[in-house]
Amino acid sequence: MSSVYAGFGAVKLDANRQAGAMMGFVLYDYWRSSAAYRVRIALNLKELIYESRPVHLVRDGGEQHGAEYQAINPQRLVPSLLDGERVITQSLAIMEYLDETHPETPLLPADARGRARVRALAMTVASDAHPIGNLRVLQYLQSQLNVDELQRAEWSRYWIGISFNALEAMLSQNAATGRFCHGEVPGMADACLVPQFYNALRWKLSLDKYPTVKRIYHECMTLEAFQRAAPEVQPDAPEASS
Repeated sequence: MSSVYAGFGAVKLDANRQAGAMMGFVLYDYWRSSAAYRVRIALNLKELIYESRPVHLVRDGGEQHGAEYQAINPQRLVPSLLDGERVITQSLAIMEYLDETHPETPLLPADARGRARVRALAMTVASDAHPIGNLRVLQYLQSQLNVDELQRAEWSRYWIGISFNALEAMLSQNAATGRFCHGEVPGMADACLVPQFYNALRWKLSLDKYPTVKRIYHECMTLEAFQRAAPEVQPDAPEASS
């Protein structure tokens, strides 16, 4: 039986996962995970076929905490991308990996300044804002600090708003912004912006102050790659599986 290397040592694949891996990409996914949503967009933009293997983050205390998934991703987070016998974790690292191994339809610009700008836009969401409001933080606020539902919603709106204040300025005041976050084709920054906008809608953040962010979101959602990545159409979404 082969080993899978993920930068954290070797783990064994069972026969079923090994067979699935031979057919192409496997994405350990959850329908409402913002980080997984980013990677679905990236895979779709590159027209890469993948198998979705949902990891339910809530049921039975969260399947990500089970020994089987911890062997794949010790952080107990989604997404994890299986490419043959290799596991790649962290959504931005996965997107960069896809760009380097499948350069067609690039997610990053060709020039160094453009790549730096797109990474900065992406990290404004993925590194600064999203981690503060993801599921495990909200669960900790509830279970350990007794923060009620209304306060948790306000927490989410506050931090999404902080990130959108920055994004709106970064996008509206830069000539490199085009139809999308950077120029006329979508890329990594758009793949991060759209899931965060979904979160803003979910938590009922007023979006009147963010016309550029809103415009780019709606531009993205005219594209099939973004539509097929949307949470509600995933196989493990409540509506899809009912």
